[in-house]
Amino acid sequence: MRVRPKSNRDDVGDLPLTPMIDVVFLLLIYFMVTATITPPESRVASTLQGERGAGQARDLKPQIVTVDLTGEAVTYRLGSRVFADRDSLSAALEQLPKEGGLFVRVTDRAPWSAVAGVMQDALDAGFVKRTYVPAD
Repeated sequence: MRVRPKSNRDDVGDLPLTPMIDVVFLLLIYFMVTATITPPESRVASTLQGERGAGQARDLKPQIVTVDLTGEAVTYRLGSRVFADRDSLSAALEQLPKEGGLFVRVTDRAPWSAVAGVMQDALDAGFVKRTYVPAD
């Protein structure tokens, strides 16, 4: 007499495939409907193309304020003009065009309190773009 081992397959039963196929198709439809289809990069509009028409605002160059320590006094240079105090510098900053931004170039000798004061004066004058640049 030949004895066959008892299989566990009879205990588990058959898995119903029809509901599983329905679930797979529903998930596939869900992901297809909710997916966002992005255009290829070659068809995406460049932001540079939109800025070319507004050449007047891009022609403005940023203003550069150099903060330096000469002797015991802090001096502020804006172009060819040299200011000895922050009040006269802030009055000059009020008159400048704001679109180009402001660079604050700082020498190694300049104290941080003077640099922070210039950055605050630039903010008060209406400069949205302010950049700190160490002088070489």
